[in-house]
Amino acid sequence: MIVVAYGKDIVVNTYDALAASDINQFLRHGMSVVIKPNLVIPNPASNGATTHPAVVEGVIRYIKEFGITDIKIIESSWVGDSTKQAFKDCGYELLSREYGIPLVDLKDDGVVVASYDDLSMKICSTALNADFLINVPVLKAHSQARLTCCMKNLKGCIPDSEKRRFHSLGLHKPIAVLNKLLKTGYCVVDGICGDLSFEEGGNPVESNRIIVGRNPLTVDSFCAELIGYTPDEIQYIAYGRKLGVGEYYSERTERVEINAGEKPIHMPAAGRLAEKYAAYIDDDAACSACYSSLVFALHKMNRRRYDGKIHIGQGFKGKCGDGIGIGNCAGGFERCVAGCPPKATDIIEALSKDSILRSE
Repeated sequence: MIVVAYGKDIVVNTYDALAASDINQFLRHGMSVVIKPNLVIPNPASNGATTHPAVVEGVIRYIKEFGITDIKIIESSWVGDSTKQAFKDCGYELLSREYGIPLVDLKDDGVVVASYDDLSMKICSTALNADFLINVPVLKAHSQARLTCCMKNLKGCIPDSEKRRFHSLGLHKPIAVLNKLLKTGYCVVDGICGDLSFEEGGNPVESNRIIVGRNPLTVDSFCAELIGYTPDEIQYIAYGRKLGVGEYYSERTERVEINAGEKPIHMPAAGRLAEKYAAYIDDDAACSACYSSLVFALHKMNRRRYDGKIHIGQGFKGKCGDGIGIGNCAGGFERCVAGCPPKATDIIEALSKDSILRSE
C-alpha cells in the first residue's frame, strides 16, 4: 500500500497520509521508535537536500497518539559535515525542544557488526536496536546512484568508515544488503521540494507531496518513476529486489491519493545533471560528497566541452598520473584539488585555470 498526499500544510499533510495508511497495524503502546530523516548537510529543507522538520513533526504527532513516548531522532550527516550543525541549521533543535525528543548523532554511536550472505558491515546500535524505525528521506536525485530515497537514506545509520567502504564496494550491493539487515518499520517520504538534479540541493522543485508506505524498495521503485527512472535503472533497487528486500511498485499495489486537487499540474522529470558530465569524469569508487562537489562545480561553471578526464575516487589512492585529480584520494595526479571532500569553490578555481576545460 502506498499513500500520496498533496498540499502545502506539511504537518497536516504528513499526519493525514499516515492516518490513511496501514502503519497503525504495526504501532503499539510502549515501543521504542527512531525517526531517521535525511540531514546529509547543514542546509534548510527549502534548498532541496534535507528533510523538512515539519514532516518529522507530523510523524511525531501521529505516533504519540498510540501512547509511544520512547522516540528519538537519529542521523549521521555525510563524511566531512557535522550532524550537530545539521540538527541546528535544519530546524531540528527547535523541534527537539518543543516535543522533548532527543537528537542522536550517530557519528558518536556504538556499532554492531551484522552480516548477510558474504557481506558484513557495521551498523549504528541506536538504529539497529530500536523496535521500529521510521525512515523519512527526501525524494531527490543523486549524482552517482541517480535516486536517493528510502533505501539509500539508511546509509546515515552506519559509521563514516563504512560510508567510505560502501563506495569502494560499488555502493549498490551494500545498500541493498543494509536494507536486509536494518529493517525499516515504515517510510515517510518528503516530496515537498527535493532537488531533482543532485543530492546536495540548490535546485529545489516544488511538488508538495508526502508519500508513505511500509516497504522501502516498493516505495523507492514508485518514487524512481516519479522523477523519470525505471526501477531497473537504479542499481541498488534492482539488486535489493534480487535479495528479497521487496517488490517493485506495480498496478497490483494498492494506491491511495489524498487532496488530489492540489496535485502539481506538471510532474517534473529528473534533470539528470550529473549524467550530463559523467563522460568527462573518471570515477573509481568516489564518495558521494566528493563526487557531488565536482558535479556542482562543473554545473556552476556552465562548461560543456572537455579535453581529457577528471579523476576522482578511492581507487586512485597511491596512483600517479597526468591530468587533474579531485579529493585527497587522487592526490597523486599532476594537479590535485585537495580535500575530503574538496570544496566546490576550490574545484571551480582549479578547473578555471586548467586547460582541460574549454568554453563552447
